[in-house]
Amino acid sequence: MKSQVETRFILGLFIVFATFFVLTHAYVYAGDIYTIKVQSAIHPPVAGFISESITKAEQLKGDALIIILDTPGGLDTSMRDIVKAIMESEIPVIVYVHPSGARAASAGSIILFASHIAAMTPGTNVGAAHPVSIGKDKVDKEMMDKVVKDAEAYVRSIAAKRGRNIEWAAKAVLESASLPAKDALDKNVIDVIADNVDELLQKIDGKTVETKNGKVTLKLKGKNRVEMDMPFKYKFLSYLSDPNVAYILMMIGIYGILFEIYSPGSIFPGVIGGISIILALYAFQTIPITFAGVFLILLGIVFFILELKIISHGVLGIAGIISIIIGSVMLIDLPRSIFAISWKSIVAVAILSGIFFFGVLSYAIKAQLAKVKTGKEGLVGETGIAMTDVFEEGKVFLHGELWNAKSDEPIDKGERVIVTGVDGLLLLIKKGGQL
Repeated sequence: MKSQVETRFILGLFIVFATFFVLTHAYVYAGDIYTIKVQSAIHPPVAGFISESITKAEQLKGDALIIILDTPGGLDTSMRDIVKAIMESEIPVIVYVHPSGARAASAGSIILFASHIAAMTPGTNVGAAHPVSIGKDKVDKEMMDKVVKDAEAYVRSIAAKRGRNIEWAAKAVLESASLPAKDALDKNVIDVIADNVDELLQKIDGKTVETKNGKVTLKLKGKNRVEMDMPFKYKFLSYLSDPNVAYILMMIGIYGILFEIYSPGSIFPGVIGGISIILALYAFQTIPITFAGVFLILLGIVFFILELKIISHGVLGIAGIISIIIGSVMLIDLPRSIFAISWKSIVAVAILSGIFFFGVLSYAIKAQLAKVKTGKEGLVGETGIAMTDVFEEGKVFLHGELWNAKSDEPIDKGERVIVTGVDGLLLLIKKGGQL
């Protein structure tokens, strides 16, 4: 009887602790408001981060996800991935352009339109969503018209879905129209203006939005907020997607591989070069580039190599520097865009290219082309004195030693001779002179 009582007591304690754990777990994770920050161009790593954050917030039963946005725009494909993730979200997604001075331009404005709640801070702006074709995908006017019409229809459908100003959304695409926060609110482009997140939550509390699972009434006041940092993999990939980083990686990769070719066995330059090229290729998948720019950069490197082998008195070297600079400018054919390579990077690479080829690599090439000075091969081209008459055979004095020698022409004793080859310990010679 006593053992049964003890068993029931232990079982009761277990149930109490299990219930406490479940309730605590629910309190910590369920109903939280999750926030993320996006303060960069819109590209695949950012799209992956936002999509993953929405999924994670859904899995943790969050009440909402707030995207604090500040972007100059970005790639159309990445923007559409983000819009799809927001449209398919099971929880409300709030896009908040913050802090003051931030913007939701170009692709960022369409992401703002797609959100369940669109909010801005005073001193921010939205708009300028006209599509721009860049790099290898640059198209003619007729095709560009189709792209613009597609973008217009896309943004109209999003604005209609969210009950926002359809005509102004279309104007943002067709005319690159832009609005400050107050005007955006007056024109029904956004839902609310707030100075900070706390004020934002107070103002939107009680609003009803429609998610994938149906209508949801927001109850956000006093809820716990959890900030989700960008995972390392997305930070790293975002860093690689910077045009300047990708450009420098490409040049490091080319130089590393060239150094390995001209100085086999160095290993380290080849390894670094190979890794840099692979990373640059990844980055250029997210940053459209022009083939003309790539070819001009490669042509500049060819000029540098020829300068080391041909006496051009620096003409080829200068041509190489000019070719690299022009190729770098053309590499991303959109000078004033967020994907443009900075002039500082271009000038730095051009100067370092000249130093690399005229300094480091020249030593490697000269060492490779230099005449062998040791072993049998080192005797070829050396001069000596015939110690006997030499025809079919004889003896010569060379490097302080007496050598057996053979000549296809008669050579008198005391004449100067030059070594043309080595056969074992027998020198092949001819009368003194140039090879």
